[in-house]
Amino acid sequence: MSRPAKLYFSLRSPYSWLAINKLRDEVPGALEQLECYPYWDPDTVTGTGLDERGGEFHYVQMSRAKHLYMLMDTKRIAEQQGRKMAWPIDIEPWWELPHLAWLRARREGVEWPFYDALNEARWGRGDNICEPDIVRAAAERAGLDPELAVGAVDDPEIRAEGVDCLYQAYLDDIFGIPYFKWGRHRFWGFDRLDAFLGVWRPAVREERAA
Repeated sequence: MSRPAKLYFSLRSPYSWLAINKLRDEVPGALEQLECYPYWDPDTVTGTGLDERGGEFHYVQMSRAKHLYMLMDTKRIAEQQGRKMAWPIDIEPWWELPHLAWLRARREGVEWPFYDALNEARWGRGDNICEPDIVRAAAERAGLDPELAVGAVDDPEIRAEGVDCLYQAYLDDIFGIPYFKWGRHRFWGFDRLDAFLGVWRPAVREERAA
């Protein structure tokens, strides 16, 4: 394989959470083998940076009917996975805060413990992970300096890295989450995870045996 497969995920999306849960259960260590990109609704600062690069944000907000369906569907899948799920209420969320904090955590080598702490807050307790105190608590639990986490939004290098993530998503035509991409193969959604694993795992095994 010339390059690792890519995973686009979002801390906002329950399907992203459910897909990564299943991926980790079925393929321990898989996340360390993928190029992982956070994906979120950009604020004005990040959006301007994306515009300046010539990129766009392909995601379209869902209807109320689709939102209600997703609520029932994801709770059903969570129950099948043996997980309890709380549904948070997002009121004027600022998605830069948790996603840029995740990029900061990646620099410190604790991106997945931080990811787990944020998801436990969001889907386990229904907390608003766009609140600084929630992000601080998740960072502390993951072994990340809480002020580094909440300060990521004010770090020009992290901001630029965030723009890079969304620009790469634009180049890869990402329009929904989770999204797996490997070469010419593309898989969108929780229900395409098995199809992704069906083409990716044999290639990994073949490469390792070579």
